[in-house]
Amino acid sequence: MIRTCHFAIALSFIALACRELPQATSPSQPLAVAQSTSNARNPAWWNKYLFLAENGPMRGGAPTASTGFDNVDVSNECGPQSETYITLNPNGPRQLTAGSNEIFRLPMRAYFSSDGGSSWGGADVPLPPPLSGTNDTRFGSDPTLAFDTQGNVFYGFIVVFFSATFNTPSNGVGINGTELAVARSSDGGSTWPRLTQFSFEPGENHFNDKPMITVDGGDASRFRDNVYVAWDAAFGGSTAGGIRVARSTDHGASFAVNRADNPGGPGNSIGAVPFVGPEGTLYVAWNDFSANVIAFNRSFDGGVTWDAQRTIAPTLIPFDIGIPAESVRRALVYPACDTDRSRGPHRGRLYCAWMDLNAAGTTGILLSFSDNAGLSWSAPASVGHQVAGTDRFNQWLSVDPVTGDVTASYYDTQNDATGQRFMTDVYLSRSTDGGATWLTDVRVTTQSSNEHDCNGLFPCPSINYGNQQGDYEGLVSFRGVSHPIWTDSRRNTERAGDQACGRGRGLMEEVFSATVRN
Repeated sequence: MIRTCHFAIALSFIALACRELPQATSPSQPLAVAQSTSNARNPAWWNKYLFLAENGPMRGGAPTASTGFDNVDVSNECGPQSETYITLNPNGPRQLTAGSNEIFRLPMRAYFSSDGGSSWGGADVPLPPPLSGTNDTRFGSDPTLAFDTQGNVFYGFIVVFFSATFNTPSNGVGINGTELAVARSSDGGSTWPRLTQFSFEPGENHFNDKPMITVDGGDASRFRDNVYVAWDAAFGGSTAGGIRVARSTDHGASFAVNRADNPGGPGNSIGAVPFVGPEGTLYVAWNDFSANVIAFNRSFDGGVTWDAQRTIAPTLIPFDIGIPAESVRRALVYPACDTDRSRGPHRGRLYCAWMDLNAAGTTGILLSFSDNAGLSWSAPASVGHQVAGTDRFNQWLSVDPVTGDVTASYYDTQNDATGQRFMTDVYLSRSTDGGATWLTDVRVTTQSSNEHDCNGLFPCPSINYGNQQGDYEGLVSFRGVSHPIWTDSRRNTERAGDQACGRGRGLMEEVFSATVRN
């Protein structure tokens, strides 16, 4: 075993934590069943915080263009990216907008395409000013995007404020607080002139995490073009935290916030995702890791009031799990949900997918659906056709609003010829009958990636800085075409030592997308 120490942030404290990490395993060594945990670990932005504390931000931020891969390199820029998201304009579905974390830089990154994803440009999303009376530093994390019916695209993320002297021992970790931010663009994402901030939480013990955004696009909905953001607010592990949902009725200019989970519960939740039915009912699902369930709630008045919390299904993995392909970051349990808004036979059906253990002790993707607005849910069933002895993780789900087809994307380790479950590819699974059966799984990536080790080094320092694939990837489907977006390390060694990248670092972890037609 290799013993390593790292800073970890939990719901109630920030402390120096040590844990044992397994050495890289040779092909002849048997793999132990992955071990799950119910402990809340450091949020995705913690690795960014550590890097900035030690190195300061990298240069960069000029618009980028794609390279000529079948898998299009969306980011094509220095340093690692992670946690990707993608959306499209329903009025012009060749207009795509995406986002990612910039692990070594301060701002959020947006990407935009006007040709259906064949080529991309890039732009930085603005950060808010320092806190009043301070000269602190800020960075963003956890991107999420959605279009409204008027062509505006909204980019949600969390903002982390920390002291300008945060890396001095006398100042401790120096986190001054976190808040939510939503930027708005009216040109598809090339410029972001408007930024709205809300739900600031001061200090180190209170923080916001994992926002997800959606917009009500229903033709008949009385809440049409409402913008909703859901996230978990960790308040030192107290009941003051929980799942928050913010709503905007003025195109993102302002937000009002309500709590969607059980207000008397422990507030141990993560991975909230909002989604809207065709008639305007607002739904939210999340991982309640104190109860070991995928939880759910609904609002019939645009997020003002909420029904009683319900359960979609129990989980075997409470919070996350260390699998060979993501042994440092650990794969997170969260729901990815959508609603059938088509005119097909399953209109109004709710779908949620999440990762959990299977009988072999590896991880797979499960799906459950509801035909009665979430009052009851189908028994969880496997998505697609998983190869025995492999892992799947970081899923996303999209229901085509025209065809009603259900598509899921995820990382899969089935192409690791060594059987070590290190090598990952992105796959799509599609159902044309409401999730009852699945067509043949489609491999999206043209090259596998190994982020467990690089040339025998574990953990791989030149790729991930502890972040590996991050916590989630994105997917959007429309009119028989799916656009998955993800990160991988196929270009890890390129531009090594290039002065434009700084500090001898190369491309490392790039954002890729693909266009998959049915």
